[in-house]
Amino acid sequence: MDTPVIDQARLEAFVGRAIADLTTGYTGVMVSLGAKLGLYKAMAGAGPMSAKEVAQRAGCAERYVREWLNAQAAGGYLAYHPRSDTYELPPEHAMVLADDESPVYVPPAWEVPAAMWADEPKAVDAFRTGRGVAWGEHDARLACGVAAFYRNGYRAALVPQWLPALDGVVEQLRNGIAVADVGCGHGHSTLLMSQAFPNSRFYGFDTHAESLAQAQHNAVVAGVAERTRYAVARATDYPDERYGLICFFDTLHDLGDPVAAARHAAEVLAPGGTVLLVEPYAADKVEDNLNPVGQLYYAGSSLICCAHAISEGGKLVLGAQAGPKRLADVFRKAGFSHFRQVAQTAFNLVFEVRR
Repeated sequence: MDTPVIDQARLEAFVGRAIADLTTGYTGVMVSLGAKLGLYKAMAGAGPMSAKEVAQRAGCAERYVREWLNAQAAGGYLAYHPRSDTYELPPEHAMVLADDESPVYVPPAWEVPAAMWADEPKAVDAFRTGRGVAWGEHDARLACGVAAFYRNGYRAALVPQWLPALDGVVEQLRNGIAVADVGCGHGHSTLLMSQAFPNSRFYGFDTHAESLAQAQHNAVVAGVAERTRYAVARATDYPDERYGLICFFDTLHDLGDPVAAARHAAEVLAPGGTVLLVEPYAADKVEDNLNPVGQLYYAGSSLICCAHAISEGGKLVLGAQAGPKRLADVFRKAGFSHFRQVAQTAFNLVFEVRR
């Protein structure tokens, strides 16, 4: 075999890219610490601050905080002012790092790669044997991180944008219908709808009992527990309540048999009912997904989405980058005739599905 000719410039460029990605991993730890220790909140809206002032506000040791501040300034997360030896959190950055109600709040998302690292031995075994890894078998940080990452995005879009994009559904919700949230996790999506439409009844289903316990707690805290119920059930056997709306929020691609799940939805859907399908943003062709969002989703899909689908039998393992055509085909095989994209964000595609 001939020795390949190395393009030195190309090598150096790729080494730089690899080091930048490694730095990103380190930065994620700093971001998670900054959120959990209240360092970002201590700086939000306060203008330039010394390391001592930040440490005092957050109740942390100054020497650790100074090093953290320098790491954040080096990464462009904070501004550093050399003359005054102070650090500042710009208001735009505060929306991403300090405001846990912001739709662009990021820190909890770092719990996901932390869980992926913790689960690396399971991933190695899964890759070598072809076995699946169920959602509940992952490190506990996975469920919390995913729930927190999607919560604010759903809060910003679900009630004000996605539901109104569905033909006639908002009026039905106001009048009162049964709603199923399949694969509800911590129930943030269920809760948002329940708060907005008090005349309707909401049912959240998931196979992960620990997530459902948190969902029930969230419903009690929000004061909607009387009209919001949660139960352990699979996407193919939750009870029939003649649902006017059935929702799959970033769930369908995780299922071992999405066609069977869609078929069950058709069986328990009320006449004139609607399926709301929210899936990760993706184009139909691999080459059109070779971008940062695709990189994130393909990586997560390798260790989480595909692994869970395989654990459920893996009749059709869609993965997180299924794309509209494959998703439409799932519902066509299940007997649905209407499949329409009604919205999209940087991270999601939203579809209206009817029989």
